[in-house]
Amino acid sequence: MSDIRVLTGPEVAEHASRDSCWIIVHGKVYDVTDFLDEHPGGSKIILKYAGKDATEAYEPIHPPDAITTNLPPEKHLGAIDASTVAKVIKEVTEEEKRRLALLDARPPLDSVINLHDFENVAKMVLPEKAWAYYSSASDDEITIRENRMAYQRIWWRPRILRDVSSVDWSTTILGQKSTLPVYISATALGKLGHPDGELCLTRAAANHGVIQMIATLASCSFDDIIDAAAPGQTFFLQLYVNRDREITRKYVQHAEKRGVKGLFITVDAPQLGRREKDMRMKAVDDNAGAEVQKGQDVKKDQGVARAISSFIDPSLSWKDIPWFRSITKMPIILKGIGSAEDAVLAYEAGVQGIVLSNHGGRQLDTARSGIEVLVEVVTALRQRGYFPDPKFEIYVDGGVRRASDVLKAIALGAKAVGVGRPFLYAFCAYGQEGVEKAIQIFRDEFEMNMRLLGARTIDEIVPEMVDASSLTSHFVMTPQDNLFNNTYQPLALAKFRDAKL
Repeated sequence: MSDIRVLTGPEVAEHASRDSCWIIVHGKVYDVTDFLDEHPGGSKIILKYAGKDATEAYEPIHPPDAITTNLPPEKHLGAIDASTVAKVIKEVTEEEKRRLALLDARPPLDSVINLHDFENVAKMVLPEKAWAYYSSASDDEITIRENRMAYQRIWWRPRILRDVSSVDWSTTILGQKSTLPVYISATALGKLGHPDGELCLTRAAANHGVIQMIATLASCSFDDIIDAAAPGQTFFLQLYVNRDREITRKYVQHAEKRGVKGLFITVDAPQLGRREKDMRMKAVDDNAGAEVQKGQDVKKDQGVARAISSFIDPSLSWKDIPWFRSITKMPIILKGIGSAEDAVLAYEAGVQGIVLSNHGGRQLDTARSGIEVLVEVVTALRQRGYFPDPKFEIYVDGGVRRASDVLKAIALGAKAVGVGRPFLYAFCAYGQEGVEKAIQIFRDEFEMNMRLLGARTIDEIVPEMVDASSLTSHFVMTPQDNLFNNTYQPLALAKFRDAKL
């Protein structure tokens, strides 16, 4: 076995320029000189850490293996002797001091009574870049707001005088037991908001019998998440398909070996949407005159999302479904269906389910909400004799903030509902305890809503319990959702540079 080369801090520090750029990440040294112009986040951020330890800046916004998979082996230079690396003294800005003070002054967790509360706290205590990444949606952010509003155009038709002394909202999702008709949907880069990242979700889900979907772009590695699991804990995997299908095959088969119970292939992201809040944060970062990028065609305004997703394959098509079926025995679900026509094609392609989703409003703006698409999908599948079919499940995500939203989706034909941002904001604000509180809030709301609806089990939530006749009318007047409106941050316009005024 060859000896691993060990480098010293002063050796690495000699390579601190565009002509020769070495960085330290997780105790290893990498030569990133040839990668500077390819880096989707621009070269300036790498050059800021040239010759230094970049781990702290790298970790929150990259999946753990990003550097090892993107750099050829000859650029992996060896290990670093940590005792020889000069400690970087981090300057605490006034903005960071204020953020830390807000973190210390958070509302006590027992005063949090709904999912909107978590979002409001997260908005105040997250670093600005993290909030921009998590909260942003595409273009004019019409769809992200419509996702919420759509549920408020569905009205209940409750039943009375039924014995609801005992109500049970547990269910199965892809045959796996779940204490809620809700799964934790995949959200990327958890460490942007909390040092434990997605492990907050894993530990809370284990304690409460909820299923977690692991994101391809999680900050924690896939194996770290699985290793943190309780015995018998259920996971699904969200998959962005890599241009290099061999990487995808290995990833999928490794997940299956480690016991993942469902493969959710994201099909609505051949290119990422333009998420302007996130893009503006990138533009702000780079506006301080990046000399090294002058005269170069570098897209400086693409934000965190673009910086982590350039591997996604835009050629993915229906003809690839048989290949996925050939490489895994896991149930396959297509995540990102937005029309009845594609739902029918998915059923006929032999997959085991679909998620009616617009990617949390982050992809095609003015795409309809998943709950609105659900009505036409169920109608189209039923006309062909495809619905109901126990071997083909329909899920919805986007805009869910209440148990009543989940129950409306179930009444209209969904098997379960994916919830992403609310659980993300819960751990950004309060860590694992926040996620556990969010699950408890769902439980309390399910109990109340099912009793008031006259339903003792999930099976008793039937289409006759809802009036969805206004769902497709996008100009129906409904009372304003003040909690949502108070947490929503409107888009901003380009700013003048104060330093020049």
